[in-house]
This record gives sequence, C-alpha cells and structure tokens, in this order.
Amino acid sequence: MQMDGVDQRIIASLVADARASYAEIGARVSLSAPAVKRRVDRLRAAGIIRGFTTVIDPAAVGWTTEAFVELFCTGRTTPAQITVATRRHPEVIAAYTVSGEADALVHLRAADIPHLEQALERLRAEPFVTSTRSMIVLSRLVDSPPVVPPPS
Repeated sequence: MQMDGVDQRIIASLVADARASYAEIGARVSLSAPAVKRRVDRLRAAGIIRGFTTVIDPAAVGWTTEAFVELFCTGRTTPAQITVATRRHPEVIAAYTVSGEADALVHLRAADIPHLEQALERLRAEPFVTSTRSMIVLSRLVDSPPVVPPPS
C-alpha cells in the first residue's frame, strides 16, 4: 500500500495521541472526520496500524527495575521457541534475536531486585537456556515514541 503525506500525518497524530478523535485529526490534516476514519480503516486493513494501546508509566505501578538479559541457548533453539517461552513471563517487555555471541536479548521489568531475580531464575529454567548474562538498567536516557517515516 502506498502512503502519502496525509497518511503519515494521520499516523503521527495517532502516535502522539491515540485517543484523538477523527475530527481533531482531520483539523490537523485538513480532512473531514469521515475521510480520516476511512484512511485509518485502510491503514489498519493494510497492517500499517496494528492496534491502539495504553502506555503506562512503569514507575506509577511500581515496576521500576529493568534489565537486559542475553540468552544463550542450545544449538537447535528457534526464534519461535524463544518467543513462546518469553511470552510466558509477565516481566518480559521485549525480546529480540541478535547477532553476536548471545542468541537473544530480553528486556525485563520488575518491581525490585528480588522480583528481578525471581524473573531471571524462571527465565533460566526454560529448557533451552544454557546460560544468561544480565545488565541492570541504571537510568533511561532516551525513550522515544515509534518513528513515523517522513513523506516520500
């Protein structure tokens, strides 16, 4: 699907505030509310917009401890197996396959160090995990919203 500048401005508006009404977005992009709705529906049908969500401040709910964990896995572990396993752990907020020595990089968030330790122990207990290497986050320097590509 080809996106034009109006589509990109609609996406940027939704990234900034997913609760904005079609009328509010329309005022920003010079379209009527029904025209914005049609474009959003088309962007959703094409899979460009995958959903709308609520972003919660982890500190507000008490989950202030973060770590990145390198997973080292047995030889035949697939990305699908890692995906299924990491989704079982509520502390996992992201997981990636990576280049380098590790097989995957997992981003964990927990309430405190004891909670993080429990989450790590559960992650290490996955049958394909041979070892881990952890790095605790001291401070978050950049926390950017999703990137909206510039108009082509």
